[in-house]
Amino acid sequence: MAARRGRGAAARKRRAIWLKRASVCGAIAIAPLVMFWSVVWPYVTGVLLLGCVATVAWWLWRTDRLVRKQDHLWRQADMIDAGRRTLTEVDAMTGTEFEELVANLCRRDGCVEVRRVGGANDNGADVVGRLPDGRSMVIQCKRYAPTSTIASRELRDLLGARVHFGADLAVFVTTTRFSRPSEKFALQHGILAVHRDHLGVWNGGASLMSLAEINGAGQGDARHRTRWKQAYSE
Repeated sequence: MAARRGRGAAARKRRAIWLKRASVCGAIAIAPLVMFWSVVWPYVTGVLLLGCVATVAWWLWRTDRLVRKQDHLWRQADMIDAGRRTLTEVDAMTGTEFEELVANLCRRDGCVEVRRVGGANDNGADVVGRLPDGRSMVIQCKRYAPTSTIASRELRDLLGARVHFGADLAVFVTTTRFSRPSEKFALQHGILAVHRDHLGVWNGGASLMSLAEINGAGQGDARHRTRWKQAYSE
């Protein structure tokens, strides 16, 4: 207890010394201003005015940034809500409508120069564009029945489209699932394989490139595939 009181007294003494020194320094700093106020007041006033202007400018800039950021988030949320479709609605689309959906999802994620090129003589591509980081991409879209399976030969066609368009990334988007060989083929050749479950995640607001982190996953084991077939064959 005595030691604690001793430390408290020492701390109070140090604070008193610090306050005394601060008072002396303040007095020394203020004394010239008082003595030469008639000379320095325009400069002091100018500094204060500049400080006020800078503070107001910073506050306006910060407010503008916050408003712009909030507006961007609102617009992005509106785009997601406006573009969101249930997978049942996607299943009812035509092939062209599905390609347009995929193109709009790319635009929503910040991709640029996105255009639909599907149709006759499409050279194996349905959508082309550039990712937000500048890389070019080519996308093949297959709106198949959920009970269908994507075979490896369709992914080989996409590889040819990647070469034809000189694209950095090939993406295969489908409303069904990939066979085991086609899934393995996609991983071996750097193809982003977006199966039905991943399409639902993408359509729900996740970005396209976030799907690259789970590429080749999500289709489950044999029991999962059996339940899949039972669910979509009814």
